[in-house]
Amino acid sequence: MKKKILFILSLLFGLMFINAGLNKFFNYMPVPKDLPESMVKVMTAFMQVSWLIPLVGVAEVVGGVLFITNKYRALGAIIIFPVMIGILLINITAAPSGLPIALVLLAINLWVIFENRAKYAPMLRA
Repeated sequence: MKKKILFILSLLFGLMFINAGLNKFFNYMPVPKDLPESMVKVMTAFMQVSWLIPLVGVAEVVGGVLFITNKYRALGAIIIFPVMIGILLINITAAPSGLPIALVLLAINLWVIFENRAKYAPMLRA
């Protein structure tokens, strides 16, 4: 049962990150009209660095695809983790209304990292 729940959460998590990453290239999701001013400033600053948004988009798509697959889920979780920390920090500082969703996503990511801790052990021993 635990494996089925983990797979379903991983599938939804991965699809969400694939969607978010593809949106960074194709801009098909509209920007909310009620976006806080601080969030607009943050996003404007991110767009000034021309390579940052595409880099995050690639990390989200690749990490999302890997997160869905059981064999490479541990790698996907590590690829998405820095992006997840950025999402969490932005929601803490600029848009607190998104914090509950960010915390749920962080919990899923940490659960996958915890479940795959044996795969990370060789990196930590070196």
